[in-house]
Amino acid sequence: MSALPERIVSFSGIPLETSTLRAVIDARAEYAPGKPFLLSTAHADTLTFGALRDDCRALAARFDAAGLRPGDVVSVFMGNGIQTARLLLAAMYGGLVANPLNLLCQPSQVRYIVEHSDTRAIFVADDTHDTIVEAIAALRAEGMTREIVVVRTSPDTSVLPDIPALSARAMPLAGEDACPGTRIVANATGDIDPGDTALLMYTSGTTGAPKGVLLSHRSLLANMRNISAEHRLGADDRVLVSLPLYHINGLVVALLTPLYHGGSAVMTPRFSARTFWSEAARHGCTWINVVPTIVAYLLGGDEAPGHDLSKLKFCRSASAALPADHHRAFEERFGIGVIETMGMTETAAPIFSNPYDQTMRKVGSIGVPSGGEAKIVDLQGRECAAHETGELVLRGDQLMSGYYKRPKETCDAFTADGWLRTGDLGYRDEAGFFYINGRAKELIIKGGENIAPREIDEALLRHPGVLEAAAVGVPDAAYGQDIVAFIVPTGGAASLDVAELRAHCLRELGRYKTPREFRFTDALPRGPSGKVQRLKLVQIPPPAG
Repeated sequence: MSALPERIVSFSGIPLETSTLRAVIDARAEYAPGKPFLLSTAHADTLTFGALRDDCRALAARFDAAGLRPGDVVSVFMGNGIQTARLLLAAMYGGLVANPLNLLCQPSQVRYIVEHSDTRAIFVADDTHDTIVEAIAALRAEGMTREIVVVRTSPDTSVLPDIPALSARAMPLAGEDACPGTRIVANATGDIDPGDTALLMYTSGTTGAPKGVLLSHRSLLANMRNISAEHRLGADDRVLVSLPLYHINGLVVALLTPLYHGGSAVMTPRFSARTFWSEAARHGCTWINVVPTIVAYLLGGDEAPGHDLSKLKFCRSASAALPADHHRAFEERFGIGVIETMGMTETAAPIFSNPYDQTMRKVGSIGVPSGGEAKIVDLQGRECAAHETGELVLRGDQLMSGYYKRPKETCDAFTADGWLRTGDLGYRDEAGFFYINGRAKELIIKGGENIAPREIDEALLRHPGVLEAAAVGVPDAAYGQDIVAFIVPTGGAASLDVAELRAHCLRELGRYKTPREFRFTDALPRGPSGKVQRLKLVQIPPPAG
């Protein structure tokens, strides 16, 4: 692991050349035990580095007393808050594997993840308790015999939850018979090695069952280091955490990274456009971490926040491509520079970032590789020239070990020489900046011509009545595929005139790329990482009549 930026080393008093989450937490508590790490917008709660270390040790002892052993999976099915963050961190601190469950999962997905993950304990809140109990009951009816304890936690962060004891171990270390890269790795002695599994996070693609991404301590630490360096973050920096912790971005970028550079994080229960700016101002945040949907909602709000945002140094956007017009409009309206980045669950969040220096950023680009390598390749695996479109492939320390108990999918995800295949189509320019056109499976091929959905999305977003948009290809007898656009209107479907919308697209795109049909919806389907799931839109039947 490379050395930290000098300003971070000088803050900590010790170079954080640590390789596990436990070592980072211990080092922070040793140097600055009374410094705030987590704050809450919902309660008058603060968790210091010293208190975090003490709580992690106490919970690790409770995990052990309950019969949980290194490598066991511990799930957390709770909304954002200090208690949720503490449970996830304590699991990893104790050599267990943290598994944050997506609150947006359908009941069938919850059942699948509970069964597939081999979880042995699930922490729930009052509003998620029944969903888990029902999922376990359904799995019992289907023949599952594994014992799982469900721990109902208190929102009172001064109370550490008690964990009921499990009976004698009924199974070997989770996944130990699976292929290398698709099993959980743990040290049975209780020590933690950099390659041990720290996080199991499920990501649902456009089809099929969710896949469990295995991320090691090494992978997480690599990106904690990369993000701190890319954004020049130090002890005085504070981020507003409005993204959910079951999102790889929210977990790694906003929760784990401040541990690395000694900063702090302000936990919000959920994103609210009404309170976003007041929370950032009231708590003295120096940076904000958002996704393009949040940018769209903030642009649809007040013309000016009316709050003192002078401490904010930048806004970081990730998880999906930020439309160029939204990027420019956000900077003009709020006076805050946007750093566009790109990552995946499989890369422990970012693997690209635009430069910190605003004059060097490129609007519309995901930036340059951050702490790893990237290239664009053609169908034969040969590297493409500048501006030639191909598939984006990646390599670096932050990459996943593989998909849990999915050897075929893991093998298919990597090239023979170890590059991760993203499935994203894109290109690079002469300066080494990368651009994404869309997903290979989502490319629209109309009459033999390749059309990138993002081009249509961005044209639609230039219409003032469109909040969000996603174009998809649908079967067509004459062209093979034609274009349908799904739209979330800013003021409801009645506020948009289809004829005027079609005229707008004809002006922006020309006749060939103008959608054949416009369909209005309340929301676009998104996966856990925030990306629009276009192929799910294709499956929605057209409106009757």
